[in-house]
Amino acid sequence: MGLLSLLKKAPRVGAFFVGVFWLGIAQAQVYCPAPGGLDTAQVRQVIDGDTLRLQDGRSVRMIGINAPEIGRQGRDDEPYAVAARRRLQALVDDSDGLVGLQLGRESKDRYQRTLAHVYGRGGVNFEAQLLTDGLALQVAVAPNVEQVACQQLAERAARKAGLGLWRQSPAIAAAQVERAGFALLGGRVSKVERNRAGAWIELDDSVVLHVAPKVFEQFPEGWLDSLEGRQVEARGWVLDRSRRGKQSAGQLRWMLPVSDPAMVQMRP
Repeated sequence: MGLLSLLKKAPRVGAFFVGVFWLGIAQAQVYCPAPGGLDTAQVRQVIDGDTLRLQDGRSVRMIGINAPEIGRQGRDDEPYAVAARRRLQALVDDSDGLVGLQLGRESKDRYQRTLAHVYGRGGVNFEAQLLTDGLALQVAVAPNVEQVACQQLAERAARKAGLGLWRQSPAIAAAQVERAGFALLGGRVSKVERNRAGAWIELDDSVVLHVAPKVFEQFPEGWLDSLEGRQVEARGWVLDRSRRGKQSAGQLRWMLPVSDPAMVQMRP
């Protein structure tokens, strides 16, 4: 039995889809509709805006988004972190805790969390909803990139409307990077190189984007040559190469690995 049939049979608590959250569920359904044959699971806990814990003990990291971090170990919550978790909780509650999972081509991350797209009653894609509300940023990490196009459209809707994170651009200049972690960076491509270790794209002589050889074939022909001197926006997890002696002489301290062209966009 498919997800939609199961969800229709699930007991309802109150009216479903009552109220509007920013752009609303109906509009978000335009993006990333549910495929058939989904696995179903019961949610035990919403951890944050992009992570769920299931009744069977699995932790699920939702594919294609990065929500603001809930503060831990003395750190403050990032802006909109609590709103993102509450929004995801509302989506789970609207589906009575029963969700459908589409596992990624790569089904586990390095923390052994399950990587999946998550759907609720009516086929609503949770990642697309959070992107549409401006409560998460779209990310593309190969090989789990099948829904990049629809997720980009969802984010653009929030960006155009100035919702959530997009009320004030979350992008920072490459030269302002001060710590490792997820970042949306803006800057001018000051240098481009390619060698046996991959492609290297420097932003404002401050951060280097790295495309590994094994994923370079996913990038359009001529893409690398088109970047030099251009203003771009890049996103992903910045690494600090000064830690554990990984920074060689002449190398920039900050490196952002890129595995899909969607992570680097030309600025107008």
